[in-house]
Amino acid sequence: MRKIANHGTLRMTKVAYPLGLCVGLFIYVAYIKWHRASAAQAFFTIAAAASGARWGQQAHSIPDLATYGQEVFYGIMFDAGSTGTRIHVFQFARPPGETPILTHETFKALKPGLSAYADDVEKSTQGIQELLDVAKQDIPFDFWKATPLVLKATAGLRLLPGEKAQKLLQKVKEVFKASPFLVGDDCVSIMNGTDEGVSAWITINFLTGKWRDAKGSMLRRGVCGKQSADRTKGDLAAPVSISRAWLLTFLELPTVLICFLIRQCCVFTRCDLGSLKTPGRSSVGMLDLGGGSTQITFLPRVEGTLQASPPGHLTALQMFNRTYKLYSYSYLGLGLMSARLAILGGVEGKPAKDGKELLSPCLPPEFKGEWEHAEITYRISGQKAASLYDLCAHRVSEILRNKVHRTQEVDHVDFYAFSYYYDLAASVGLIDAEKGGSLVVGDFEIAAKYVCRTLETRPQASPFTCMDLIYISSLLQELGFPRDKVLKGWTTKSHRSLLC
Repeated sequence: MRKIANHGTLRMTKVAYPLGLCVGLFIYVAYIKWHRASAAQAFFTIAAAASGARWGQQAHSIPDLATYGQEVFYGIMFDAGSTGTRIHVFQFARPPGETPILTHETFKALKPGLSAYADDVEKSTQGIQELLDVAKQDIPFDFWKATPLVLKATAGLRLLPGEKAQKLLQKVKEVFKASPFLVGDDCVSIMNGTDEGVSAWITINFLTGKWRDAKGSMLRRGVCGKQSADRTKGDLAAPVSISRAWLLTFLELPTVLICFLIRQCCVFTRCDLGSLKTPGRSSVGMLDLGGGSTQITFLPRVEGTLQASPPGHLTALQMFNRTYKLYSYSYLGLGLMSARLAILGGVEGKPAKDGKELLSPCLPPEFKGEWEHAEITYRISGQKAASLYDLCAHRVSEILRNKVHRTQEVDHVDFYAFSYYYDLAASVGLIDAEKGGSLVVGDFEIAAKYVCRTLETRPQASPFTCMDLIYISSLLQELGFPRDKVLKGWTTKSHRSLLC
């Protein structure tokens, strides 16, 4: 009997590597508050340090930084996802009279996610402590008391009953409070699903240059703290991407701080709030498929979209002295891992009754094995069928029936799709894993038919590939994306997204 691991891999990002200055600015704000309190700086709050980012790791040397008179400080961010918990330890340097620059990141991930310990919260402390030890090893002792420590949880904890989720957060908070790091009262929290989508929407429109200045010119991107030496030629480094998980604080900052943040990440001639115009018709939308939930966010251009949107699907965002009415919704329980469980016939957070084997038409006919999800092991097996694809597609349609809202306007908006959308397309060769590529929504369906057909005669690396491809194809079409909708790949070394 094969035991199949949960394929919710612990990637360093679910959307991509984030915009490093976000965490740089926010943690620097905390640094100023605790070390240089003054009347002029009193409006900064430690909550501004509750944002983070994930960048590629670089070597660092504190003595070298000190040689140039640069101040050094750190920040610690925990990403509590549905499939695992990750720590990011950031080091920043602040040259005299300038904004902080991210100089180093340490990353480590552990499985399973916090939600796996819902019935035994004490077990959650071991992993948290192990990750805190990583921070202790990376950060010099003298910096511990001044280093902000924050955890943000996503769909894994949102899927739990409120009482169980709060007990887990409280236990993590106790461990944090016992640590030598700087911990605020709101050091642990669960992100709202809509905020995840809105945060990513802001970011992707900024990074793709959709925010325009007063003359209508695209705001150009540069690596934070490393702008081009020849600004007149616009020779900028490759764009950096941003995580959906740590932009909640970005939305909560005073407008002046947001303006200041963006000024440091773009080539501006001036930072004038009045010069930042609406993205308008050129704005892009955001799709994210995580392990426990999936989000969609875009700026509607058609009045009919606003009028036909169900309750809870519209949200108002105030930014740069403007109000945006966004279509944004998070479908809890429709992330890829949660969808797998539902398709197999299981119930989130509960073992199969009496250890019963879960039979599924979406698995290879002769397959028998075990699959672990949220610290629960399920016995699973395939069943003989005339057509694996047809039966599985019917099962998936049952799971999605009346679960998502379809809007026709998505056919006329460019979308960035993150996480499992990209990963699965790359895994079956629809796009290059590093360079990206182009495809249409229908390619997922074509790939599904091919994989499902070959699964009937020869095993694949993963018994879930047929199921996952059908689910993604069906989900996109249920959301309103037609089969001929083009998906264009766009990636940097650390960015994993599709432009559709």
